[in-house]
Amino acid sequence: MAVAETKQVTRASAKLRLTQSAVSMALSELQNQLNGPLFDRRGRNLLINDRGRYLLPIAKDILGQVNSVEALLSENDEKVAGALRIVASSTIGNYVLPYFIGAFKKLHPAASINMLVCNTRHAETMIMEGDADLGFVEGEITSPQVESHPWFKDELVVITGPSHPLAAKTVFKVPDDLDHCDWIMREQGSGTAQIFKKKLAGHLSRLRLSMELGHTEAIKKAVEAGAGVGCVSNLTICRELEEKWLVALRVQGVDMWRTLQIIHYKNKTATNLMREFVAFCSRIKDGEHGCACLTSPWTLQETLLKGVSKPRPRE
Repeated sequence: MAVAETKQVTRASAKLRLTQSAVSMALSELQNQLNGPLFDRRGRNLLINDRGRYLLPIAKDILGQVNSVEALLSENDEKVAGALRIVASSTIGNYVLPYFIGAFKKLHPAASINMLVCNTRHAETMIMEGDADLGFVEGEITSPQVESHPWFKDELVVITGPSHPLAAKTVFKVPDDLDHCDWIMREQGSGTAQIFKKKLAGHLSRLRLSMELGHTEAIKKAVEAGAGVGCVSNLTICRELEEKWLVALRVQGVDMWRTLQIIHYKNKTATNLMREFVAFCSRIKDGEHGCACLTSPWTLQETLLKGVSKPRPRE
């Protein structure tokens, strides 16, 4: 796996903190056992061949199972510790999860949580390949190897700049208002773009796509500058609405609610840290403000910090 990633035995040995000769011997032994090479040499680089590409996902799965066994058997029931790898799609990773991670770390300082933000499609791939333990996504999951569990509901809204003609309206009517918009959308693979197009499936021929951008912040800035209108999660525009930089319109005629999901590999062993973090994230639904606090980062932080001094009773 290390040689496939780095394309050189020298780099792989540095990554693994082993000597170059030890890595070379291990790779040679593996190839002898499998009766053939796993890489093609191109100059100083080793490029994985068809046999290696077949073996690589199996090797990742095996290593993931070994790590699960080690984590499970070394757990201390009195202490939540370990290193959790999380992948989150854009809206959740940029606007929601940092507050959860910060509050959870105050409750469990021995836990290490690393998060990568990408789109839903990439997040699903990382879960399948064992590169992340948990995923928090907005879009649909297609792989039978990945289990998904509903987290909470999120509403998509149409945003315009304050000087846009639609800004004077209270709602965005489908299909009537579609003809008056140039749309600024997220890129292919984005959960928000996927859900938006699915919700408006019967009216896609009327959508005028002006541009596709790779980040919600870029969409908000382009809309604020008057380049068109966008569709984003209600979770992402708290500050802009307060400062009156943007106007949000609820959609009339189409149900724009979606369910955010927590995902993991189907056969992955749930460690103590995984269970505690998922339970912590799920507590927001039972709080004083419910999921409504998610649209305000200040209320969310206040709600989460209230729970820090009250650890969840162990079963």
